[in-house]
Amino acid sequence: MKKTAAHPVDEVPSFGELFVYGLQHVLAMYAGAVAVPLILARGLNLSNDQLIYLINADLFTCGLATLIQTVGFWKIGIRIPIVQGVTFAAVTPMLLIGQQHGLQAIYGSIIVAGFISYLISPYFSALLRFFPPVVTGTIITIIGVSLMPVAVNWAGGGNPSAPDFASAPQIALALGTLVFVAFVYRFFRGFVSNIAVLLGLCAGTLAASVFGMTNFSGVLEAHWVGVTTPFYFGTPIINLPSVAAMVVVMLVSMAETTGDCIAVGEIIDKPVTQEDLTRGLRADGFSTILGGILNSFPYTAFAQNVGLVGLTGVKSRWVVAAAGVILMALGLFPKMAAVIAAIPPSVLGGAGIVMFGMVAASGIKTLSKVKFEGTHNIMVIAVSMGVGMVTIASPKFYHSFPQWAQIILDSGITSGSIAAVLLNAVLNRSRSTSQG
Repeated sequence: MKKTAAHPVDEVPSFGELFVYGLQHVLAMYAGAVAVPLILARGLNLSNDQLIYLINADLFTCGLATLIQTVGFWKIGIRIPIVQGVTFAAVTPMLLIGQQHGLQAIYGSIIVAGFISYLISPYFSALLRFFPPVVTGTIITIIGVSLMPVAVNWAGGGNPSAPDFASAPQIALALGTLVFVAFVYRFFRGFVSNIAVLLGLCAGTLAASVFGMTNFSGVLEAHWVGVTTPFYFGTPIINLPSVAAMVVVMLVSMAETTGDCIAVGEIIDKPVTQEDLTRGLRADGFSTILGGILNSFPYTAFAQNVGLVGLTGVKSRWVVAAAGVILMALGLFPKMAAVIAAIPPSVLGGAGIVMFGMVAASGIKTLSKVKFEGTHNIMVIAVSMGVGMVTIASPKFYHSFPQWAQIILDSGITSGSIAAVLLNAVLNRSRSTSQG
């Protein structure tokens, strides 16, 4: 009897390929992974030792969450190449909770919100039927375009208020990295082409070192070992208003995870079913509970890595599982994390423009298959894209809205996704038009 070939998502590459491809995913998302603890520590005036502890805890839990999502157990984990990271939607609520009630209230609200999101996952995933190609294509495109400002800020040096932001050397470094990635991707094949981003980051960092644009002093200062212990900052406190705010954050995260999972499913040719999505959302909730216990944060699918899957064409979930193991190691060995932290933002920006552009290109590819004649799909796409771009054009646009509404609307991915679902439901009422 002929054995059925495994889907590429379940194939296990060699150890060397697992490590290199996994490291590439880690380098692509590292800056985003450590940004939240940096912002939180500065906003709450935490000590430098506390900041280091938060970063270590975040990296370790991020890796653990990625393993839960990709490898899975029981009915938890979507088992496709999805990297888990801290949701930026939680930053403002956590700052407000921390300033009013302390870190213990932050972690109490994270644990409860994670538990609630775990319980409602099967009901939230039932919304998958409202995601026909016109909606999924629009959402994937919005994800890519929404991430582009992140890459542009990186390309300028990472800090728009810095005197040398977008200076000629910074732009040259970003452009050189971008050209190098494109060159390797175009003129090489197989394994070398698949690690074009990794090679670009290495080449860019080497060039930055030659011209004195990177600093490895943090490697010497970092500790060799850092162990994350549960409830390091004390027993969690349950504060109902804080919990309510964090539940809103988790609803936003669940919407973003839905879009990211659909995007990856499209890229790897493995459409996401309602059961798949339920397992993925459960993983978000479960990992968020762990985040509260291990002094970390709410977790969601990381959009930064969606484009890397599309760019490399490496569909194996075990590659991302390897990235999870590397992240856990970075959380346990701060010196390793310090080496990666030394990569200049402008180098990340050059690679990021390619990766995030690939996400948008995947969305456009999906939209190219959508039927426009006899439907209102063009209006669905037009308005949804416009709504998704609002906060890119004007980040403070919703500043006068209530705090809970800002949490939802400040994410262009979330607001654009909601608009796409609602517009398709209203404008394309019949099944025959809404499926196109």
